[in-house]
Amino acid sequence: MRSLGRAAALILLLGWATGADAAIGGAVARQPTNWTAIAMFAGFVLLTLWITGAAARRTRSVSDFYTGGGITGFQNGLAMAGDYCSAASFLGITSQIFNDGYDGLIYAIGFLVGWPIVLFLIAEKLRNLGRFTFADVASYRFLQGPVRSFSAASTLFVVAFYLIAQMVGAGQLIQLLFGLPYLVAITVVGGLMMVYVLFGGMRATSWVQIIKAVLLLLGATFLVLGVLAHVGFSLEALFARAVAVKTQVALGTGLDPAEAAARGRAIMGPGGFIKDPVSALSFGFALMLGTAGLPHILMRFFTVPDAREARKSILWATTWIGYFYALTFILGFGAIVMISFNPAYVDASGAIRGGNNMAVMHLAHAIGGNLFLGFISAVAFATILAVVAGLTLSAASAISHDVYASVLHKGAADPARELRVSRITTILLGIAAIVLGIVFEKQNVAFMVSLAFALAASGNFPVLVLSLLWSGCTTRGAAWGGTIGLVTALGLTILSPVIWVAVFGFERAVFPYSSPALFSVPIAFAAIWLLSVLDRSPRAAVDRAGYPAQRLRSETGLGVHDPAAH
Repeated sequence: MRSLGRAAALILLLGWATGADAAIGGAVARQPTNWTAIAMFAGFVLLTLWITGAAARRTRSVSDFYTGGGITGFQNGLAMAGDYCSAASFLGITSQIFNDGYDGLIYAIGFLVGWPIVLFLIAEKLRNLGRFTFADVASYRFLQGPVRSFSAASTLFVVAFYLIAQMVGAGQLIQLLFGLPYLVAITVVGGLMMVYVLFGGMRATSWVQIIKAVLLLLGATFLVLGVLAHVGFSLEALFARAVAVKTQVALGTGLDPAEAAARGRAIMGPGGFIKDPVSALSFGFALMLGTAGLPHILMRFFTVPDAREARKSILWATTWIGYFYALTFILGFGAIVMISFNPAYVDASGAIRGGNNMAVMHLAHAIGGNLFLGFISAVAFATILAVVAGLTLSAASAISHDVYASVLHKGAADPARELRVSRITTILLGIAAIVLGIVFEKQNVAFMVSLAFALAASGNFPVLVLSLLWSGCTTRGAAWGGTIGLVTALGLTILSPVIWVAVFGFERAVFPYSSPALFSVPIAFAAIWLLSVLDRSPRAAVDRAGYPAQRLRSETGLGVHDPAAH
């Protein structure tokens, strides 16, 4: 496996170098090649490939592949932060605040406030009940086939939307900084992600995420210090200058002074991005509840040895994530102040050069030149690779563990074949991620992630909560109610402006709100409740009778075995 991993890594690096030569030598590249960024990126890739090689030598069983053999709560908290603070956070939120000001803060708040729900409702229970995936928990006392099939389908939909955001961010980043065409850029990301997951499994993915989290927190901190130094370390001065800049930009479009001043002040209040209260509630609902339903985050609870370490994971993850999102708000306003009038960073219309998600990269160059831009670009790329690897691993485990091993083979699958299915799935997911990244190239990555959150909030979250906390929940209610919530969210998302208009090109959206969560989440809960209450089948009696034993184990941990023992 070691030689195969080295061969794969060599092929990827040669392919990347060939693409770079083609882009640099021809007229494909839109920006000068940033060799500092390339050097730092190459250093990160070599380090993580070395980690993957080391992990591959220790990944011998299915448990090793899915859980990595157990890490501490502190390490897992950093890995969670690395898995959660994605390209949407680093690139998308900053650009959203650059464009719309205060309204972009809804992302930072929404992404953060879901963590107390995870901590108090499900963290310990997940670790006490599960082995590899959240479907182990959702199906604990139910008939395995229906619930695991729903969980696998829900995981794939959530991962697909999340992957779109990461691949788009990666393509735009490399296109801007490395001189590579968009297609080559996302192919590099997809290839590296497959190497990490194929050969290193959860162990390699965890350490890639930990390294990425440390680099991201350091890079964002230095960026914020640079912004604050520019305005005399005064937040009041930062916001005042941002308002003045937006006013000047509005004057440049021909507005009279009174209208321009109103436009400038508008960035300090709501209404720029979220247009009405229903949209704001629905959007916040998705971000808050979706956190507790993200399969790649829930999977991380099974990498720690016990429930106590799971609690510590959440506490550390919340600390790092809260700190990071506080920084993104300052970065967004710093970008308004420092790059708005520089023709190297924005075009004549005020749009960000290099794509809609590149404000923080231009800010890094404005603060520290090519050297700091190289470091931040390597951090951004590390961010994308780490999150993509985590997403791919969760989707691969849903197919191999939940569908292949638990549904098709009734829990008696050969471990070697299960591992082989997981790796084949990883390759197929890598190809799918590249294709999706091409199709959705022009979308804001933060918003694409919010759609994944809406699906997770509407499908996974209601099933998890009611299966854990309500004795009356049944197999029929969980499987079909969760499916109704997921399909409702997916259908309304397709009919919403972000896809029906922006992607398909129709003049008017069928569903007027960009996020469906305010409607789809209550529908999911109601469907699970109603179908469970009306269920009078013999299986329903077994489901209800199994709740006391499930609750005892989920609350006390009695009967829990170390994952390595399975």
